[in-house]
Amino acid sequence: MPQAIRFAAYRNFVRCDYTPDPHLTLKIADTREELEACFGLLHDAYVASGFMKPDPSGLRVNIYHAMPTTTTLCAKFDDEVVGTISLIRESAFGFPLQSIFDLRAVREKRGRIAEVSALAVDQRFRNTGGFVLFPLMKFMYQYCEAFFDTRHLVIAVNPRHIEMYESLMMFQRLAENQVDSYDFANGAPAVGATLDLHLAPRQMQEAYAGKPLRKNLHHYFAVAKLPNIVMPARRYFTTNDPVMTPALLDYFFNQRTQVFEALAARERGLLHAIYNLPQYQEVLPRLPVEPETWYRQRAHARYYLKCPATFTLATDTEVVSHSMLVIECSDDGFQALSHDPLPLNRWGQAQINLGHRETSIIQAMAVRVEKTAGNWAYGFAVTETDLPWRTLVGVLQWGSTHDDLNIASQFLQD
Repeated sequence: MPQAIRFAAYRNFVRCDYTPDPHLTLKIADTREELEACFGLLHDAYVASGFMKPDPSGLRVNIYHAMPTTTTLCAKFDDEVVGTISLIRESAFGFPLQSIFDLRAVREKRGRIAEVSALAVDQRFRNTGGFVLFPLMKFMYQYCEAFFDTRHLVIAVNPRHIEMYESLMMFQRLAENQVDSYDFANGAPAVGATLDLHLAPRQMQEAYAGKPLRKNLHHYFAVAKLPNIVMPARRYFTTNDPVMTPALLDYFFNQRTQVFEALAARERGLLHAIYNLPQYQEVLPRLPVEPETWYRQRAHARYYLKCPATFTLATDTEVVSHSMLVIECSDDGFQALSHDPLPLNRWGQAQINLGHRETSIIQAMAVRVEKTAGNWAYGFAVTETDLPWRTLVGVLQWGSTHDDLNIASQFLQD
């Protein structure tokens, strides 16, 4: 059949449930039990599909799951994990699919990229009209759009599944049509595709125009609210929710599997740069006796921000304000994106919305600039910081997980 007819047929099978069973809960997997259940479910599903060979651990775990920029979502029914999906935002280790697919066209556009990976649904819930799958996909869509600071999703899927993503969610194939052997999936064929979350709502609205609500994925994904979805509570406008404590890293990557042991020297160095807090050193794989200089120089922000801000400069004749977006911070400065070119080495006032009820007003000066796609990226030095700013920096330096943030926020607030 022609593609338009095939896609229409896929959409005709859609069944959106706006009042899911209250026994179904969707949340970030953040405990050892939840993560282990997700990795076990993924292992069994991948083995059954031929995408991996059985592992003695009974788990499918890889180095991307260890990254603080990866979030694993889970669906639980009566407190049992019955579905999972992982969102891998780019880190020093990149993405799994970039080894076989060219992402240059996606990178040329604005916005951060996340790979959708590790999707599995319990066999008991696979033929239930999307009872678990659709709420899980909606959770992914909503989390990426509102919490994960992501514009572009990328996927690598088996060719027999690609038209489902194209027809239902408006994914578009990457330049390469198909890869015959994808090592990350045990040599199975794969097709790469991408979804622009800024354009998808309009595209879905057109595709589902005239459909009743029960068949309208645009309304389901972009408009409806499901009480079953538990979004993370954040005091600040941070954009990721890391959960890997030293104990969890040790359990999953040293004890249950040998993922850390199998890392090459350069990968070990990158891991140490990412987890550079003292409490992590005992569980990370050992570095070479004399590490290369880039081990010490490489640094990665553990927490990214998305804080709206205004930078005001005063002269003898006028006061000019510029809108910015603060994306990272440190003890003595921050990084921000601006549509306007700003002068360097001139002190001004930055008013930064740190959270829904938190605002900082500090003296700042742009000291370096880099042109990015549609924006100017500035590095700012700061002086005369106020209490909200110092509290934010203290919270971010407290630890490395989402729980660390919450605990530090309560401690410093008290």
